[in-house]
Formats: sequence, C-alpha cells, structure tokens
Amino acid sequence: MSYSIQGKSVLVTGANRGIGEALVRALIAAGASRVYAGARKIDSLAQLVSAAPYVVVPVQLDVTKAEDIANVARTIADLDILINNAGIANGSNFSGEGSLQIAASEMATNYFGPINLTHALMPALRKSATAAVINVSSIAGIANFPTLGPYSASKAAVHSFTQGLRAELRSANIFVQGVYPGPVDTDMTKGWEMDKATPADVAAAVLAGLENGAEDVFPDAFAQHMYQVFTQNPKQLEQQFGAMVG
Repeated sequence: MSYSIQGKSVLVTGANRGIGEALVRALIAAGASRVYAGARKIDSLAQLVSAAPYVVVPVQLDVTKAEDIANVARTIADLDILINNAGIANGSNFSGEGSLQIAASEMATNYFGPINLTHALMPALRKSATAAVINVSSIAGIANFPTLGPYSASKAAVHSFTQGLRAELRSANIFVQGVYPGPVDTDMTKGWEMDKATPADVAAAVLAGLENGAEDVFPDAFAQHMYQVFTQNPKQLEQQFGAMVG
C-alpha cells in the first residue's frame, strides 16, 4: 500500500500540544487540504491555526463529552483520516488512594473517547475511497507499566480496539493503524529522567507508517526495543517493566 497525505481531510484529537500538535504540523507540511484540530479548549489552538489558517480548522472536542462528539459528526461531513490521539496519564498504580477514580477517568478519555468518536465519524469515513483510522496507544499497552498501571490498561484496551476495528473494516477498505510510542518529550513526561523521543519524530514516523501501509508503528528506539523483547519473551518484558517499580 502507498498512501499519500496530499489533498486529504484529517481530524486530529488532542491537537493543542505534544504529539497532536506535531501531527497537525506534519500533516500541513505533507499537503493535507484540511486538518480539523480538536481540543477541549478551542482558544488553545490559536497559534496552530495561525500557522496555516486556510488548512487548519479549530474544533471544540472533549472526547469524553457526547455533545462535543455529536457536534463534530454534524460539522465534518467528509473525512479521509481520523487520528485518535487525545489522551491523559496520571502517575498511579492500581492499589493506591484515588486509583479507582483515576482508572475511570483514563479509560473514559483514552479508550471510550476513541471508540465513541470513531463510531460517530464512520459515516463520513465510509464516503472516502482512501479512509484511515489511526489510534495512538503506547508501548505500555503491550505490557503494563506499573507506575502507570491504569493508564497502561486503558492503552491495552486501545490496542485491542485497534485489532478488532482493523478486522471489521478491512473488507470496507478502511486502513487501521496502531501507534505505540515509548517516552515522548511532552508535558505528560515532565520529570522523567530518561531518553525521550520528540513529538515531531513521532509524528513523522506515524505519517511514514501510513504512507508505507504499516499497521503497527513503534516510532522510537525505546518502543522498538521493548516490542522486540515482547515478541521474543512476553514474560521478560512484563518483568522488566515490573522491576521499574523499585
């Protein structure tokens, strides 16, 4: 498969910062004709819109709110690519105080958000001859990262959703890609003393993967190495991540 971004209409969730912002900028550079940039606070998109005012359309979109999703579905009649990027992460395990509330919040944003939005936009995607859905999961969705336990579980749910959606939509010629980053230099990883990929590098890997028809994208060295460990010995990766608890 060879997939060109040129002339495509794209929606990116969580577009106001981090990977989402980098994706919007990469899509502009790749020649997308229209990029709908979704964020919970639409005024946070002002600088991004100013970079390409004839391409970027700001969209009020909290993926946990049914009314926002319904409004987006009414606004966007035609869509080629949906990128489910919006996500939250709280440093939590499963047994600590407040962990149940954190788990519910992260699942609502990271898992139910993409499912609900994808379902709402499926009629628009089916109109496209070259439709694609890109779900940003995490290497922590392949094996649980205990200091981010509930987050890892929500990203594992995204991984499973991606696999199921891919099987369902293959006959409709809708391409489904899963993205599994390791640590990325965003607000989410402030204070982490480790090597991190840049959001721009992740965005470039995502679009390169799409153009090359890669169903699974591991956009950085950490994710690539950890996935290699997983394919050889899943229990070893579980133990490596578990050892990080200290």
